[in-house]
Amino acid sequence: MADQDSTIEARLSAQDYLRPPPAFVGQANVSDPAVYDRFDDFPDGFEEYAELLDWNEHWDETFDGSNPPFFEWFVGGELNACANCVDRHLDERPNQAALIWEAEDGARRTLTYQDLYREVNRMAASLRDVGVREDDVVTLHLPMVPALPITMLACARIGAPHSVVFGGFSASALAQRADDADSDVIVTIDGYYRRGDFLHHKEKADTAVEEADTDIDTVLVWERHEGTLHPDADIEEGRDVLVSELLAENERARVEPVSRDAEDILFLMYTSGTTGQPKGAQHRTGGYLSYVAGTSKYVLDIKPEDTYWCAADIGWITGHSYIVYGPLALGTTSVMREGAPDHPHKGVTWEISERHDVDIFHTSPTAVRMYMKWGSEHPAEYDFDFRHMTTVGEPIQPEAWLWYYTHIGGEDAVIVDTWWQTETGGHLITNLPALQDMKPGSAGNPCPGIQPAIYDDNGNALEPATGRAGNLVIERPWPGMLQTVYGDDQRFINEYWRRFSDVDSDDWHDWVYEAGDGAVHEDDGYFRILGRLDDVMNVAGHRLGTMELESAVAEVGEVAEAAVAAREDAEKGNVPDVYVTPRGGVEPSDEIRQNIVDAIEKEIGPFARPANVIFVDDLPKTRSGKIMRRLLENISNGENLGDTTTLRDPSVPEHIRDQVQEA
Repeated sequence: MADQDSTIEARLSAQDYLRPPPAFVGQANVSDPAVYDRFDDFPDGFEEYAELLDWNEHWDETFDGSNPPFFEWFVGGELNACANCVDRHLDERPNQAALIWEAEDGARRTLTYQDLYREVNRMAASLRDVGVREDDVVTLHLPMVPALPITMLACARIGAPHSVVFGGFSASALAQRADDADSDVIVTIDGYYRRGDFLHHKEKADTAVEEADTDIDTVLVWERHEGTLHPDADIEEGRDVLVSELLAENERARVEPVSRDAEDILFLMYTSGTTGQPKGAQHRTGGYLSYVAGTSKYVLDIKPEDTYWCAADIGWITGHSYIVYGPLALGTTSVMREGAPDHPHKGVTWEISERHDVDIFHTSPTAVRMYMKWGSEHPAEYDFDFRHMTTVGEPIQPEAWLWYYTHIGGEDAVIVDTWWQTETGGHLITNLPALQDMKPGSAGNPCPGIQPAIYDDNGNALEPATGRAGNLVIERPWPGMLQTVYGDDQRFINEYWRRFSDVDSDDWHDWVYEAGDGAVHEDDGYFRILGRLDDVMNVAGHRLGTMELESAVAEVGEVAEAAVAAREDAEKGNVPDVYVTPRGGVEPSDEIRQNIVDAIEKEIGPFARPANVIFVDDLPKTRSGKIMRRLLENISNGENLGDTTTLRDPSVPEHIRDQVQEA
């Protein structure tokens, strides 16, 4: 029983493998398995990624682990991230599109590398004009408009770390993050479009300035329609400055990129979904940029001639690493879009993919499930042909994976299911797509040079590739990892290292990174991620990851999306409650409910039989699309919902609670 109590049960049936198409393998950036041997030469293997960049000063030492866990990478090296993403491409491809922007109102804008160079220089000069200096943290609160990557790159150009706060976050969240970063400059915009509405955005910055403890003395305001301010937006004299006026004064400005030490801060990224004080993951310049450039080339198979679309938001780490820094460092064309994926219609994603002949598509399992729910008839209307597709952000159930493979990839695109985190900077577990077979629902093998393992709750390493589940850890450092939690080294140690490390040791080998996720290392060597360990329930002595249960439910054809919550039970400890949204056109029925129960019993076992199957119109999700299972657990247990302000639609859990209480 004790062994069961410290192990997450992994009971899903083995999935089939799918081979990468020969045509893909023949053109892939990496098709030689010797890449793994090269990166096993630690730490020197990671120089292969660093050599993808231009350095002002070459590094003296690849890795310094003398002060764990404050590791240093490419020590003594100097470079500028903006120059690597923009300037160095001007000789070979000045007129190639760097960014293609699709606006929700139908507007489109293409920025060539020459255009991007000009705009970034103008913004860099404008930042200096308002007093921003090297090492000042600039807080950005912008939606998916070109102003966001332009401002990020301008900050990087002058050596000012940026802290991007997701545009959907509230004024209070913005104030908290500005306070934590001791940032006295906020960059915002007057408004943006969402499902046809021109939303007033600047009011959040106005309120944040009032709430913040930090004296925020400068608010730079981009205009969504230059020359016309949102009717509800006001400019406060002495504090607010229209970016358009600054840019006009810097029409021909050229700002020399500041040479930054490899260990200088490039940006802060505050982790989503945390409670209490926000947690700023601090990322270095040299190691981070090397790692995202390398994984963009090796995992995403990006080439300069590609048109690549990561349909994430730049306000999250995925957008930093795989919309802006990684793709642009490689000189490719990166697509970005303002607006909702179902506006003006449910086929707009595929319409844009057809219009720009997108080669590589990058999205989340949440989005895939949403596309599934809407139906395959929408992508079928458009002529697009992806050679490579990615999922990111959470485990993907095999059924959703197969739908993505079939209806979006046309069964001839490769899929990489990536596991990584805000803190890791870039992909850590996923197959190199030309080298390993795809396995639905499985993240796959570790990336080159990455050393994951599975530990039990007592800190003992489980035998590799034995199919046992436990705590996912990383036993060896990598260049993309966070340097620390900004301003709080002790919190960095406590949250990521203390549990599985000898924190008194000066030997870096004794320091083990705790990911906070449960995983299984299958006997085929593939890793399957079970989800966050706080998304785990104890059912009759068995620890079950919600992903295991939800994957079983997804086998039922009438189910579009499902989330499982733990209901407290005096006998079993917990029992699962299953919240289900049916596919479009499907009416809830007792037959479907029984099919769901049968699927769980078949895939996991009778002990996991759900207490309730509840049909709902929608599930509570954050603005980034992640399901908030905590709220469902509160509903199942009759507890207060707590704070719902960060949800995409705060009314959803209220409706579900009313429905459950009336049943």
